[in-house]
Amino acid sequence: MSAVDLIGEPFTVIESDPGVFTILLRKLGLRHLEVTEFYSIEPWATAHLERDIRGLILCYPCPADTQKDRPALDFEEELPDPDAEDVWFAHQLSVDACASQTILNVGMNIERLSMSSELRAFYDDTLRMDPLMKGLALTNCSFIREAHNSMARPADVRAAEHLLATTTLDYAKSLKARPDRPPPKRRKVSSPKKSSAKQSVDDDALEAQDTFHYIGFVPAHGHVWELDGLRASGPLDVGELPNASSAQGWMDVVRPALQRRMEGAGGMDGRYSLLAIVDDRFEKASDALEMLKRERAALERRLNELHPGTWRDVDMNVAGNADDAFATSVQPSAPGRTFAQDFGSRKMEQDVRILDMPERNLMPAWEACVRNAREAKRGVEEEVAAAKRANTEHINRTHDYEDFFRTFVGCMQREGVLDDVLSTKKEPANPT
Repeated sequence: MSAVDLIGEPFTVIESDPGVFTILLRKLGLRHLEVTEFYSIEPWATAHLERDIRGLILCYPCPADTQKDRPALDFEEELPDPDAEDVWFAHQLSVDACASQTILNVGMNIERLSMSSELRAFYDDTLRMDPLMKGLALTNCSFIREAHNSMARPADVRAAEHLLATTTLDYAKSLKARPDRPPPKRRKVSSPKKSSAKQSVDDDALEAQDTFHYIGFVPAHGHVWELDGLRASGPLDVGELPNASSAQGWMDVVRPALQRRMEGAGGMDGRYSLLAIVDDRFEKASDALEMLKRERAALERRLNELHPGTWRDVDMNVAGNADDAFATSVQPSAPGRTFAQDFGSRKMEQDVRILDMPERNLMPAWEACVRNAREAKRGVEEEVAAAKRANTEHINRTHDYEDFFRTFVGCMQREGVLDDVLSTKKEPANPT
C-alpha cells in the first residue's frame, strides 16, 4: 500500500498573466475557455470581445494593514444574501491559493460550462456545502493544488516549502517552551515604550510587503456577482441583469463596480490587472474556417452537377490556391473537428441556402468563400502562434535550471576556465 500524504504541499505564488491563467484553466478542467487581459473597462476597449466574456478577474495589491484590519470570515457580523444560495462560492482559506480560488469561483458559475470528469466530481461533491466547507475542500483537493503549483517557478515552490517548514518548526518550539502550568500573574517588567517600538518595527516590515488579491465577477441566476473569497457574507450582488434568461449586457452592469475597485487600486500607483475569461478564440477561429470548408464543398457539389469539368475555368488567382486557403499548420484542407454546439444547425441552414441559390450566384459565392477562407486561415494561425508563445513561456518559467547551472559551473572549474571568467582584471589595450 502506497503512502498517503494527508497534508500535501503548500500552495505557491503564481504570476498574474493571461497565458499562465489560460494554462491553469485547462489544467483545472475548465474547457473551451481562455484568459485575455484588458487595460480598460470602457466600452471601446471591451466591445470586440463583449459577447464572449464569461467572467472577469481583478488583481490588485492589498496592503498588509488592510488585510489585518479586515474582518475576514467573521460570520457573526454579516448575514449571507439569500439570493446567492445557488451561486457556487468558496471562502479563501489559503493565502497563496487565491488564483485557483478565484478561477473556480468564477468558472463554476458559468452557464453551460464544460468541465473534466475530475472537476465535475469535485463540483457535485461540494455543490451543497456552505462556503467555508467549499473552501476547505478546495484547499485540500490534491489535483487542484497540483495544477496550481505546476504554474509556479521552482524558486517560488522552494520558498513556499521553506516557509511551511519554518512555520512548523517555530510552532513546535513554542509548544515545547510552553510551561505545563500557567505562570502566576505578575506586574509587567518590560518597558511599554520598548515593546511598542519593537511591535511598530514588526508592523512596518509586514506593511511594506503588499500582497496581491483577486476578486471575480460573473453573471449568474439573473444577477451579476462579485466573488471575493475574503468577504464574510459571501457573494455580493452587483446588479440585476437586463434579461434574466441571458447574460447579454452584463458588462454594463458590472462596469461601475469595477471602476470603483480600479479607482481604489489607482491610489496605489495603479498596480492592478484585469483579466477576462472568454470563449476559446482558437476554437472560434477554427469553427469559422471549418464552416467555410463545408460551404466550399456544398457549392462545388452544385457546380459539378450543373457544369461538370468546366466550372473550374475561372480566375486562376482564386482557383489555383483554393486548397492552400483552407489548410493551416494544424489542419488539412479537408473538413475536420468542430467545437461549437450549434455548428450542425448552422451548417444545415447554410446547406439549405446553397440549395436554393440561383445558378448565376454559385460561382461568385465560391470565389467569395475562398477569399473568406484566407482571412479565416490568418485568424487560426495567429491563435496557434499565440498558444506556442504561451507554452514556451510556461516551460521556461517552470523548468528548474539549477541543476544545469551547477553542472555547467562545475565543468568550468574542472577545465580550469572558471577563474578567468570570474577575474575582474582587465587586460591592457593593445598599443596602436
